Amino acid sequence: MIGMNFGAFLTLLILGLIATIVMHFVIRYRMMDSTDGFFAKWIAAWIGGWLGGPVLGHWWFRIQNVYIIPALVGAFVGAFALVVLLKAPVVSANKVLAAKVTSSASPEVMRKVS
Repeated sequence: MIGMNFGAFLTLLILGLIATIVMHFVIRYRMMDSTDGFFAKWIAAWIGGWLGGPVLGHWWFRIQNVYIIPALVGAFVGAFALVVLLKAPVVSANKVLAAKVTSSASPEVMRKVS
């Protein structure tokens, strides 16, 4: 797969686009709402699709020497992994910040806020 032809590149690009559209618009699993997040997931899906064939094996049918099902599964995994890796630090930082705010606030401050 290292020395792929243009047809294989386009096949992986289309499979990555399908996985990205499903993840971004159908499931709405996003890291950013803008087109930047869409294109970042598309790149990660292409890389996942490129790695999908060698990692998951060679089964079902192929187009331009790209096995479709392993590449599609790899594209979904690549897009999902990117979102998880970029969302995890933000979610954990928000939990730590929320814990600090609730533990450091005195009851008087809590009453004034509410």
